[in-house]
Amino acid sequence: MAATRRISNRFVKLVSSPNPVVSPARLIFHRGLASTLFVKGIAFVTTEERLVEAFSKFGQVEEAKIIMHRVQNRSKGYGYVTFAMEEDARKALTDMNGKLLDGRVVFVDMARPRRRVGDSVPKAGGPPEPSIND
Repeated sequence: MAATRRISNRFVKLVSSPNPVVSPARLIFHRGLASTLFVKGIAFVTTEERLVEAFSKFGQVEEAKIIMHRVQNRSKGYGYVTFAMEEDARKALTDMNGKLLDGRVVFVDMARPRRRVGDSVPKAGGPPEPSIND
């Protein structure tokens, strides 16, 4: 609890100072979607460690996540790589897109925010209510 309070206080001081060292936008997007890559075409034999190894030559990889099929317990063929710096992610995007990784061509793109199902699907409201005309 005290650690959270200290971090929160540092954040407020950093952002609210007259000449902030780091802009608030930079702090928000530091490890957000701006530094996360979507990688598709991943071979079924590729592990998360191999993904880190392949992308770490462009910069510090914070996380590599391969999406697994729940029932078959094998890769769905795509995943995400998160870099510490946005510049490293952009460099990896240009250099790794269309390259071979474990015998398969991988395609790299910037990750997009997740769509919530409720936002795009209209909700059924039932039958229309009858109009009362007197």
